[in-house]
Amino acid sequence: MTRASQSQRDAYNRRAFLQEVGQGMLVAGLGSTLACDLGVSTALAEEGLERLTFGPLEPLVSLLQETPPDRLQPILVSKLSAGEVDLQQLTAAGLLANARTFGGEDYVGFHTFMALPPALQMALELPAAERPLPILKVLYRNSARIQDFGGGEREVLQPISAASSGGNGKELRELVRKLQAEEAERRFAAAVNEGPAEQAYDQLQFTVQDEVDVHRVVLAWRAWEALDLTGQEQAHTLLRQSLRYCLKNEAERRQRGYAEPEIRRVLPRLLDQYQLTSLPAKRRKVDDAWLTSMAETIFASSRSEAADAVAAALADGVDPEAVGQAMSQAANLLVLHDPGQEKASSGRPAGSVHGASTGVHASDAANAWRHIARVSGPRNTIASLIVGAFHTAGQNSRALPGPLPHAEHLDQLAGDSDTGSLLRKTDEAIRENNQQGACAAIQRYGEQGGDPRPVFDLLRRYATSEDGALHAEKYFRTVSEEFATARPAFRWSYLVALGRVTASEFGFPAPGAEQARELLKA
Repeated sequence: MTRASQSQRDAYNRRAFLQEVGQGMLVAGLGSTLACDLGVSTALAEEGLERLTFGPLEPLVSLLQETPPDRLQPILVSKLSAGEVDLQQLTAAGLLANARTFGGEDYVGFHTFMALPPALQMALELPAAERPLPILKVLYRNSARIQDFGGGEREVLQPISAASSGGNGKELRELVRKLQAEEAERRFAAAVNEGPAEQAYDQLQFTVQDEVDVHRVVLAWRAWEALDLTGQEQAHTLLRQSLRYCLKNEAERRQRGYAEPEIRRVLPRLLDQYQLTSLPAKRRKVDDAWLTSMAETIFASSRSEAADAVAAALADGVDPEAVGQAMSQAANLLVLHDPGQEKASSGRPAGSVHGASTGVHASDAANAWRHIARVSGPRNTIASLIVGAFHTAGQNSRALPGPLPHAEHLDQLAGDSDTGSLLRKTDEAIRENNQQGACAAIQRYGEQGGDPRPVFDLLRRYATSEDGALHAEKYFRTVSEEFATARPAFRWSYLVALGRVTASEFGFPAPGAEQARELLKA
């Protein structure tokens, strides 16, 4: 398997995977009734094997797992103040406590897991006195959900023994399709043990690509990313969450009588039709007009049409990075064309676009598909982009006729060229939940050549203070990464989209955020 270039590895700061021996079971997430109905083995835990533990981090992991959130924050702030722990250790312990408790099978649980690495990145961009705030916010959510779930007494991840051989990606995918959960778990454990573990991750992608589901792909990416924090020895503990999520997803599909996902026919057909067994030696560069056209194609097309367009581009030698950027831009268009939620729901008023909205989900998923493509072998680089385009497309049925901001929103700022004034107007629009005004002010700010840093600083403040319906940290990180790698002509559209989502989510403070700020005196 070819690795990413050294420059890519430096740019994205990802460690190679080595080995780890943690193991697990599916049934705790499925529930005994569903497991029995589907014929899934309940005997995944090996008798005589002890609870998963995490070496020097175990005391901190247990503290996070066993302490109610209101009691936890003062303890953590005290430990930080005394220098007993740092933010990376806190984040790593939170990831492990989450994985051991939920195993990738609880909705709030896996959203919290996916929020922790982005929260740490947000923290590192803040002034020193405020850095713990994003981490404490997400750890509060983590602790609250663990307590609601049942804490250490209901841990999903348990040790199992590895199979004698890991096999390959197609074999693992077939085991998942057949719901042979125990054998799939043992095979994946063996694949990680056989090493290099990045090869096991590449094998896992055959299963991740077998359905288009935002949680399926983002969990797979964030688990990979999390190894920079937990240490390489936790590869299996973190990555097996994705396998278990896919097993549960397949089981629920069968139980509900849903048809097999279309992507299972589309992907092999396109790989064969365009003979995409490997990437061309020479990678063709494209101009901004090509990127715009491909983004609009993915945005406006059916899923199968978009996948075909991307497969044809890759076969023609277009640089995978350019294909990925077009996919990302298409997802961003979904944010800017979103008419908003039709009816109010908990934490999301009518008209809102934050949380589990079409555009935010599409953007987080496209970002994850791009990252996985960068660190995969040639086959999965290609497949991830084809499946990613399929995933992004076909979601514009309710789209506004044009992206925000519209001309009438920009006209209200026609005479304002002062970047300081525009930044203040952005803040005012956010506090008024004025999505159109926030979009217009940020776009106008960018047109005036303003420094993006103050805009990110402003929006990060609200991504930290507001609840965000489980998505604030992930989406902030998605936009930060896409802005950093986008061409100049497209960068500001990502910040405009983030401004819109921030205006949508304002007014719903995150539980625990105020307590953390008071404890830190920040």
